Amino acid sequence: MNAFIHLSEIIIPFLIFFVVGYGIVSKVKVYESFLTGAKDGLQIAIDIVPTLIGLMMAVGILRASGFFELLGQILAPITELIGLPSQLIPLLIVKLFSSSAATGLVLDIFKTNGPDSYAGLVTSLVMSCTETVFYTMSVYFLAAKVTKTRYTLTGALLATLAGTIASIVLAGWI
Repeated sequence: MNAFIHLSEIIIPFLIFFVVGYGIVSKVKVYESFLTGAKDGLQIAIDIVPTLIGLMMAVGILRASGFFELLGQILAPITELIGLPSQLIPLLIVKLFSSSAATGLVLDIFKTNGPDSYAGLVTSLVMSCTETVFYTMSVYFLAAKVTKTRYTLTGALLATLAGTIASIVLAGWI
């Protein structure tokens, strides 16, 4: 175990020296390349900030207005039949947009039901088996300037559905 601690302390500096050394051997202007990459990265961050702010505001407004709780109450009779606790409906919707906002809902579910309850177990599995579809698509497609997403949204939503179903099944077995 002690060897792993020492290895983890030297791996990052080793990688940095390796990249710089390889660049020098390859006759690449390392510092200028680094600055160009940093400028490009900063420009991408500036480009995606409005999208991020819009997503976070929309999720915050819907959560604060009580819309998610109302939706959960309306869908409760259907979701309870398939083994999905109704308090997870807001979590599933918010997780599509923001993982950090979903984490706040997870904490609420844990406070209400406990982390070892069926709802807590499904919540934990859902958080690890699903993705922030709209956030990821907006950030990465905007950064890469992709305008035709084709079947990405459909595939991502189907993968999220599969992850949710797997979470319910796994929680039922445990």
